[in-house]
Amino acid sequence: MDVRTGLFYLFSVVLLFAAFRVITARNPVYAALYLVLTFFRASGIWLLLRAEFPAITLVLVYVGAVMVLFLFVVMMLDIDVDALRAGFWKHFPIAASVGALIALEMAAVLMGGFRASEEPRALPGVAAAAQAGVQFSNTKELGKLLYSEYLYPLEIAAVLLLVAIIAAIALTLRHRKDSKQFDPAQAVRVRASDRLQVIKVAPTRPAAPPAAPDTPAAETK
Repeated sequence: MDVRTGLFYLFSVVLLFAAFRVITARNPVYAALYLVLTFFRASGIWLLLRAEFPAITLVLVYVGAVMVLFLFVVMMLDIDVDALRAGFWKHFPIAASVGALIALEMAAVLMGGFRASEEPRALPGVAAAAQAGVQFSNTKELGKLLYSEYLYPLEIAAVLLLVAIIAAIALTLRHRKDSKQFDPAQAVRVRASDRLQVIKVAPTRPAAPPAAPDTPAAETK
């Protein structure tokens, strides 16, 4: 067993353990952290397969953006975990049956790629680079393909994302009567004298002496 095979088995074992803990952890924060570990292990397997672009995309998009946002939402919201797990055992047989069916379908699809009789087919660019002895980069070839044959779909997707960003900002900054808003321009131009106001207060006077309490002897007289 070489180093690459050993790393593959190590990453796979950690990935399966982390994926199992995602669905068995009682705390949603721990489940999200185990999911982050699962994404990192999957990214390592992608790197072993020499697929740098999916590996770095998995880390940047899912770990760096989606999971961080999910952790913030989970930690800020008061989630009643007991209420969510109230009907777990009630729906467990149906969930287990659906999970087993999905596992069988995935096994039927993926087992064809692990047959020893079939040789793996490489991409034309990969095969040509291997025959020529040139170091091949799938990220570079993917960039060439995106900005040559798929340039217009890429530009359309970029415009749609830009419109979505502008719409989200417009919906957030719209004026509502029930929300408190401020003008960012005024906040930038504010001065220290506008924030602090010195008020002259008259000097304090000594407190008046307390009145003498009435004695019981005086009352009897």
